Amino acid sequence: MADSRTPCAEEVLKERSRYLRGTILESLADPATGAVSPDDAKLLKFHGTYQQDDRDLRTERQRQKLEPAYGFMVRVRMPGGVCTPEQWLRLDELARRYGGGSLRITTRQTFQFHGVAKRHLKTVIAGINQALLNTIAACGDVNRNVVCHNNPYLSPLHGELYEWSKRLSEHLLPRTRAYHEIWLDGERLTDPSADEEPLYGRRYLPRKFKVGIALPPDNDIDVFAQDLGFIAIVARGQLTGFNVVVGGGMGMTLGDPATYPRLGDVIGLCAPGQILQVAETVLAIQRDYGDRSNRKHARFKYTLDDRGLAWFKAELASRLGFELEPPQPFRFETSGDRLGWQRDGRGLWHLTLGILSGRLRDTPETEWLTGLREIARIHDGDFRLTANQNLIIARISEANKPAIAELLARHRIPDPEPWSGLRRHALSCVALPTCGLAMAESERWLPTLVARLEPLLEAAGLAREAITLRVTGCPNGCARPYLAEIGLVGKAPGKYNLYLGAGFAGDRLNAPYRENLTEDEVVAALAPLFEHYARARADNERFGDFLVRLGYVPALLAGREFQRGSQ
Repeated sequence: MADSRTPCAEEVLKERSRYLRGTILESLADPATGAVSPDDAKLLKFHGTYQQDDRDLRTERQRQKLEPAYGFMVRVRMPGGVCTPEQWLRLDELARRYGGGSLRITTRQTFQFHGVAKRHLKTVIAGINQALLNTIAACGDVNRNVVCHNNPYLSPLHGELYEWSKRLSEHLLPRTRAYHEIWLDGERLTDPSADEEPLYGRRYLPRKFKVGIALPPDNDIDVFAQDLGFIAIVARGQLTGFNVVVGGGMGMTLGDPATYPRLGDVIGLCAPGQILQVAETVLAIQRDYGDRSNRKHARFKYTLDDRGLAWFKAELASRLGFELEPPQPFRFETSGDRLGWQRDGRGLWHLTLGILSGRLRDTPETEWLTGLREIARIHDGDFRLTANQNLIIARISEANKPAIAELLARHRIPDPEPWSGLRRHALSCVALPTCGLAMAESERWLPTLVARLEPLLEAAGLAREAITLRVTGCPNGCARPYLAEIGLVGKAPGKYNLYLGAGFAGDRLNAPYRENLTEDEVVAALAPLFEHYARARADNERFGDFLVRLGYVPALLAGREFQRGSQ
């Protein structure tokens, strides 16, 4: 195998974990603390949950000599973001009882609960399973939630691709029985070492792995940000194959040029019936050759850059027993969602609601949870989560449309039609107070930032111009900030690095523009750019393309160039 260097501590832990069991049961049963042991906290990620604490309360709790206010984030595995009304109601109930009255739509088309107490963790995970969903492999060094275009009911082709996302998700699941033993009271093996992982092995992957399926002309999943992406190729309305994309990834470490975001490379075409074999083989190559000594260098993108695409394609062909066909032409036009009402060819309606940062809770302004709960009780279709943190109420019958519209109005759920182009294309990560990696605000800051930028765009005559804006509280890139025309990445409390010039369709990285900016400095830096864009842009020219053409930032395609000369 590839790497003979000393494995890092996480690799040793995984190998000794008895297929992800560790001492999780003992940690959960310990009433003396709201936390689990440090090793079990790492293993819990594979089960779909992260241990966190409320950072707003840290100082006061330290002053009172109390342990941190521990809570757990629980993430659902939901391939393609599909949720029935019955499942919605069950998740809503769990959120109100155990998740602080909040559900959050993630950038991987699924839900997260936040602030779940340790004593309720098993109840929440079991409850998710009772809704015929689960949390296994939603986090950890495995294949994560498989993302797909956001509405399988728009056409038969959309439905076909959604079915492939479900099959991929199931095919790449871990097989350990630890999940059922711990959370669902399954029969415990007398000898856990007799368990097996035919695909992952005892050490699983070196780091997380992300898979997505895109359907041109909509790149609504940011396929070039996936470790493994499949771009559907269609002829005369029929799926003929998938262009295979490898090596995308967003995370990096500020100031470390050996780490960087990377766009995936299109390496060839596979037939629809080959997609599972290709996915399994790509994952296995990363399992065998990924860096297990340095987790900052362990993502698939670094394996590809270290060894080269020619090596990878030869290794892939050798394991598959055939070479991929040459890739077929395709074109992406957008990476966002089409907000508002759409009607399909069968007369059914689909409503895409814009949800800033994906946060669903009741507030004095909008009763998100209550309104959607009432809709779920009468809805005869289903719900779709998007990779842009929005929500589709799908398959609304003509007869049911007035009742749903009335509920939306009654609970003050906003109509996205008057939204600015910037607000429609804004994303953020959770960041403070729950994420332990956050260096600055993100979700809580985004509404303020958008509200300050909108008047500048209005004054420049750009209020309806679609511009992508993404904010994260740290450089790990959960909201894919490096594929935004305007990307802001937290560097310290109240300070952000500003990146500009990505492609609107998610096919070009942005580039570093200014560092260590306060909110006022961010606004001041963008104001003259908006004015210049309004005055000097070419016909139909996107903001990111304009910034590159005028030389504000270079056109960046190679991740290795991203941090050169910056930070």
